[in-house]
This record gives sequence, C-alpha cells and structure tokens, in this order.
Amino acid sequence: MRLDVLLRYPGDPHRVAQLLADPAVLDQLLEASDALSHEVAVEGGPEGRFVVTVDRVLPTDELPDVARRFVGASMRLRQVDTWEAPAADGSRSGTTELQVPGAPVSATATTALRPVRTGVVPGRGVHTEHSVSGTLTASVPLLGGRIERAAEEPVVRALRDQEREIAQLLG
Repeated sequence: MRLDVLLRYPGDPHRVAQLLADPAVLDQLLEASDALSHEVAVEGGPEGRFVVTVDRVLPTDELPDVARRFVGASMRLRQVDTWEAPAADGSRSGTTELQVPGAPVSATATTALRPVRTGVVPGRGVHTEHSVSGTLTASVPLLGGRIERAAEEPVVRALRDQEREIAQLLG
C-alpha cells in the first residue's frame, strides 16, 4: 500500500534535524505517544549524516482481529531513520524502514526535509516541509491488503503526532 505524507514545521531544516537527532527530544515524542516502552539510539549528529533507531512496544487493541492474530496483545516495532548530510540550503534526504519482528509487516520510505521560504526577508519566514513517501507491506495471502489498511492509520497518526510535538518545540 502506498503511503505519502507531508509534514510542516515552523523552523528551518537545520533546527528540525537537531530535534530529530536529539535522544531527549525523541524520548519526549515517544513518551507522548501510545508506546508501552521504547529505546532510542542515535549515531552521528545533525551536522552530517545521522541514523536514529527506535525500538518500541505498542498496544494492538486498535488493530482489527485479523492483524492482532499475528502480533498478540502488543507488538514490537523497529524504526530506522537514516538521514544524509545536509545540502547548502539545509535540505536533506533520507530513508525510513519499519519492521515488526515476528510479523509479515514492514514499510520502507524515502524522506526529505526541505526549506520553504514564506517571507521576503532572507533567512526569515522559513519553514520546513518533511515528506515521507513509501510503501507499507503485509505479506499475508488474502489478508495482506486488509492488514495494510489497518496499519496505515496508526502510522499516519504517529507522523502527525510527531509533527505537532516538533512544531510545539520550535514554537
């Protein structure tokens, strides 16, 4: 299933990348989510290439029965975000991989942060667009599409929650 989401942040891409690479901020984002537990690891930093690995345990009570049969009362989700070094304008590209260990569900996406000028004064009135474009896959004969549709809503909700929390931090 195709997944395309555009997030907007009221700050430049460098500041957004600083937040996305900060373990304390990531902990705060995860604590505000419905994760039952989580672990965060960051390699590198926002000045260059960085990789964020998040392992979290999520409740499955909102998933349809067909999906819950594969994962149980909770599911472990591993997310690896790899961000390349920034370009001169602060934009950067990356990838996101999601895996549900023990379940035939995964997602891969390309991601990008890009500055969007909203004012006429150079360096002022810049916000960031964060695009996420990828594929969510459930490799289950006959049921894959139903599981993918069920997984789409929590993935998009998590991205929108991140957008809201980061926007507040940039405030």
